[in-house]
Amino acid sequence: MSGDGEAEEDRLLTRREARAGETAADDVGDGTPEEAGSSGRLSDAVFPAFDASAIPPRPPLPPRAPSGDAESAAPSLPAPPPPLRLPAPPPPAPAPPPASGTPSGSAAQGAPVRAGAPGRGARHEHRLGTGDRSIIREQWHAARGELESHVSHAKDHFDQANERIKQRTGRDLLVAILIGVGFGAVLLASLLIVKWLFVPIALAAALLGVYELGRALRGAGRHIDMVPQLIGAGLIVLSGYFADAWLSWVVLFASVAFVVVWRMLAQMIAQDGRTYGDVLSDVLVGGFIQVYVPFLASVALMLLSRENGEWWVLSFIIVAVVADTCAYAAGLAFGRHPMAPRISPKKTWEGFAGAVLGSLLAGVLLAMFLLHVPWWTGLILGAAILLSATLGDLGESMLKRDLGIKDMSSWLPGHGGLLDRLDSILPSTVPALALYLLFAPWTVA
Repeated sequence: MSGDGEAEEDRLLTRREARAGETAADDVGDGTPEEAGSSGRLSDAVFPAFDASAIPPRPPLPPRAPSGDAESAAPSLPAPPPPLRLPAPPPPAPAPPPASGTPSGSAAQGAPVRAGAPGRGARHEHRLGTGDRSIIREQWHAARGELESHVSHAKDHFDQANERIKQRTGRDLLVAILIGVGFGAVLLASLLIVKWLFVPIALAAALLGVYELGRALRGAGRHIDMVPQLIGAGLIVLSGYFADAWLSWVVLFASVAFVVVWRMLAQMIAQDGRTYGDVLSDVLVGGFIQVYVPFLASVALMLLSRENGEWWVLSFIIVAVVADTCAYAAGLAFGRHPMAPRISPKKTWEGFAGAVLGSLLAGVLLAMFLLHVPWWTGLILGAAILLSATLGDLGESMLKRDLGIKDMSSWLPGHGGLLDRLDSILPSTVPALALYLLFAPWTVA
């Protein structure tokens, strides 16, 4: 039993038993710390004795400043360091398109995602909202509607003006402008690139002019043989560029004789009872066709074959076109007094004044900057081309009035026939060649 008692004394106390023993010791003493420490204090290995001397003393408080300077006397604490900001990651590069052999579907889902590939959230950040899209769509529709209304308004104004011009002049202005620009582009290309390219253009124009005039005369009851007319016209035009001047005159007389003989032989074979007066009129008209269209075209080719002749050809054509255009515009805007009412009722003195100003100004500018001759030669060039172009226009108007037709043909919409555009250019070839021979020595290098 004594062994059991020693063993029981040596047994360590549990936490609950230790607390119970400490409470009983507090009840026995007078409650002072000294008594409690001497009577009920535990000093075993589990609860060592509490030593108050082991606690370090409390540091002294800083001296208190007066109430007025409390804020200024308070010790300034160091500012906290700024938060660490990491650099923004670079924008992800667009993913390359999958190769042709890349698996799709469930096989592609198991592939590892490459670093830097944009995720679903990044793609959604760049998308516009539904409201922004609707606003942009409404603005686009409003701008397009406004543009369409402006275009429609301008088109209506142009159609009304074109209709008034068409009622007054009988020409479709828009179609006439487009065709004129097209012919001008072909003419400039042939003269500025290689000047002999103008030869087939002049040949085609002469042949079409002969055919057009022959048809108009046939419609008036004249007997015109188209085969000899076209053969003679081709020979005359080609001789103007490839032969000497004297040989061109020989070809002209030979072509006229060929046409006259052909007509007389055809009349003898036909024996249709025509009078001598009608036959003589047919012969004279056939010879006139050869002189009016192909020979005047060959004079332009004679000028073209000279040194720097392409610039003179271009110059006299420009002056003739400017005179015709200015006469048309001035007569349309200010025309009140008819110039030749029995020949051409729509030509006015106001239009002629506009043609004078335009041709003189064009002649001076061309003389100074294109032909490199003194400026006063441009005045002579403009006046001479104006006179020949006006006479040619009035002459063809007289011919059409005698034939009872308005236009030579309807091949060129907005213009009429080809001769309706060449009526002022063909007669201008003669003064252009004469002025070249007169003023070529005055050329400034």
